[in-house]
Amino acid sequence: MTARRPGASDPRSPRGTREAGRTGLFSEILALIAQVPRGKVVSYGQVARMAGRPGAARMVGWALHAVPRGDSVPWQRVLNSGGGISPRAGVAEVALQRRLLETEGIRFDTRGRVDLARFGWDGRPEPKRRSPRRS
Repeated sequence: MTARRPGASDPRSPRGTREAGRTGLFSEILALIAQVPRGKVVSYGQVARMAGRPGAARMVGWALHAVPRGDSVPWQRVLNSGGGISPRAGVAEVALQRRLLETEGIRFDTRGRVDLARFGWDGRPEPKRRSPRRS
């Protein structure tokens, strides 16, 4: 049995049954988030628009909430539309998300927000960096 994050819905519950029907969309959402490069962030609404579901930012949050702990999806790179970390049940997770983003070079202002114009990802693949030539 796959371990779920604490508070993740139980697939046997009525809500879990509804969410299980969305697994194709959840997979698409998570695949989009997996493409966000290190040092860049996206908003919940931006991911929803990229998935063809404008106005479904909460669905992005639900998809992230269903990700098992230890999964490789870079959940920390998803912020709210103001560039802030959305509060969760635990203060420790908010601090963890900030710490993870800071280790990627993302900076927060004095209000705890990220400049989306500077650190936001536009959805295009990052160019490959060439190794310096040796003479």
